[in-house]
Amino acid sequence: MFAENTEEKPRSPGLPPDAAGTASDASRRTEPRMSHRKKRIVLTTFGSSGDLHPYVAIALGLQGRGHEAILATSEYYRQRIEALGIGFRAVRPDVDLMNKPTVMRRLMHLRKGTERVVREVVLPVIRQSYEDTLAAAEGADLLVSHVLTYVTRLVAEKNGIPWVSSMLSPVGFFSAYDVSVFPAAPVLSKLRFLGPRFWRPLIRLLKWKSRSWAEPLQHLRADIGLPATRDNPLLDVHSPLLVLAQFSRLLAEKQPDWPPQTAITGFAMYDGMASLPATLAKFLDDGPPPIVFTLGSSAVRDAGSFYEHSATAAKLLGHRAVLCIGEDPRNRPVSLAEGVIAVEYARFSQLFPRAAAIVHQGGIGTTGQAMRSGRPMLVVPHSHDQPDNAERVTRLRIARTIPRQKYHSARVAAELRQLLDDPAYSQRASEVGTQVQKEDGVRAACDALEGLFETARPLR
Repeated sequence: MFAENTEEKPRSPGLPPDAAGTASDASRRTEPRMSHRKKRIVLTTFGSSGDLHPYVAIALGLQGRGHEAILATSEYYRQRIEALGIGFRAVRPDVDLMNKPTVMRRLMHLRKGTERVVREVVLPVIRQSYEDTLAAAEGADLLVSHVLTYVTRLVAEKNGIPWVSSMLSPVGFFSAYDVSVFPAAPVLSKLRFLGPRFWRPLIRLLKWKSRSWAEPLQHLRADIGLPATRDNPLLDVHSPLLVLAQFSRLLAEKQPDWPPQTAITGFAMYDGMASLPATLAKFLDDGPPPIVFTLGSSAVRDAGSFYEHSATAAKLLGHRAVLCIGEDPRNRPVSLAEGVIAVEYARFSQLFPRAAAIVHQGGIGTTGQAMRSGRPMLVVPHSHDQPDNAERVTRLRIARTIPRQKYHSARVAAELRQLLDDPAYSQRASEVGTQVQKEDGVRAACDALEGLFETARPLR
C-alpha cells in the first residue's frame, strides 16, 4: 500500500517512460513478440500515485500492442487516467482521504499503518468494491490485481475470468529464505540469520494470527456463493496463473518459497510527461548537482518537520538542495537559505539524474526511480514496504538509512556527508543505475500477460 512515487498533480498526464525516457522508444518496446487477438484487460489498483503508476505504464504498453486496457481504481484518479486515453472505471474506496493530514498520520504509522489501511479503509467498503469491480470486469478477458484489491480474485472466481496478481515490492512474498523487514515488528528482521527452519513456522503463525482480519472478506465470499478459503485471503494473494513481481532483480531474486509462476519483470515506470518547472530547470542549470529531498506521494502528506530539518542539513553541509514539498503549504520551510529551492512536484526521471544524492521515504516507486538515476540515497522509511525497501538498497551499498524519529538536521548532515564523501557509494550507485536502465518492466509484464492468452483457462 502507498508504494510512493512522485508528487505529480492529477492534471499532469504523460506517456510511459522507457530505458531512455522517450515516447518513441516506449512505443517500440511495447511491440508484441507475436500477433494476438485484441483482448480486454482490466487492471485494478488502490493507493497513492506509486500504486497507480506501474499499472498506468502497463496499460499504455498493452494499448500500444493493440489491446484494450481498463484501469479500475479510485474516482480520485479519473481525470488523470482518462487524459491518457486509458479506459477508466471507478472502484471504491476513494483515495481522497489522502488529502486529510490527520487520516494520513494514522495510515503512515510505522507499526500500525498497514493494518489500519486494510481494516479501516479497504475492508469496511469491501462489498461496494466488489460491486464496482464486478461492473468494471464486464466483458474482460483478463484481470490484473494489486495487493490490496482483494475482490478482484472474487470476481475472477465468480465469473470464470483468468486472473493475474502482482506485487510492487518484495515484502509481500513473505519468504523464509529472503526475510523482509515487517513494519509491525522490525526487530524480527535481525533474526534472518536463523534461516528457513525458524522462519517458515513463524510466517505461518503470523498469517494465522491475522486471519481474523479477513472475516469481512470471508463473509462476502459466502454471500456470493464462493467457498471459504483455507489460506489467509489478505496475505495469500497470489494468482495460480501468473504473479508479476514488478521490481528489479537487484532488490530480490526469486526464492524457493515464492509461487513458481512468479515472473520478475523489473520496474514498470511512469511519471508523466510534464517538463521540469522553469524555476527548477534554471536552478539546476545554474550550479552543481543538488541534494534532492522528497517524501513521495503519500508520506508527503504527513511530513512533519522533514523539510525544515532537510533545509537546515543542506545549509550545514554548504550544499545546494531541492525540496519536493507537495501541495501542502505547511511543508514549505519558513525561510530558505541561498542555494535551496522548494517546488511542489517534479518528474523524478528528470530530476533524480541531476542530483548529487537523493533523500526519500523508501516507497517502491521513488526507490526504483532513485536506483535508475544512478545516484546514492539516504532513506527515511515511514511505513508499509518502506523499511524493507530501505534495507534492500542499503544491502546493495547504494544507500544509508536513518529512522524517521531520528531525522534531525545534524544527524542528516552527518549521514549525507558520509554518503557524499565516500566515492564507493557513487560508484556502486552508478553501476546499479546502469543495470536498472537496461530493464524493461513494461515490456516484460506485457509479454507475460500476452503469454497467458494462449494458455489461460477459467478459474471456476
